[in-house]
Amino acid sequence: MSQNKTMPTSDRLAVASRVAAAAFGGYALASAATVLMAQLWPATRAQALLWATMLGFAVYAVAVIWVFTTRSATRAWIGVAATAAVLTAMAWAIHAGGKT
Repeated sequence: MSQNKTMPTSDRLAVASRVAAAAFGGYALASAATVLMAQLWPATRAQALLWATMLGFAVYAVAVIWVFTTRSATRAWIGVAATAAVLTAMAWAIHAGGKT
């Protein structure tokens, strides 16, 4: 006999929210980290961008893992968004200060 057990709607929405946080929030976080690292890397612009981009993939992977290990989807969104915002502000401040 087969029993049809389904997840409650709230659990489905929590999983969907985590997937969105991992996909979109992780991308935003990785992009912000890549821009910041490219500005800080002590090499030519092309090499700095190359290394920052490669490390950006690792940042994205860590962000996705972290999103699914947090206690709640809300905490995942706040963590990813806040970290991305801080990194973006740092990159903007460096760029506005003339150091590129």
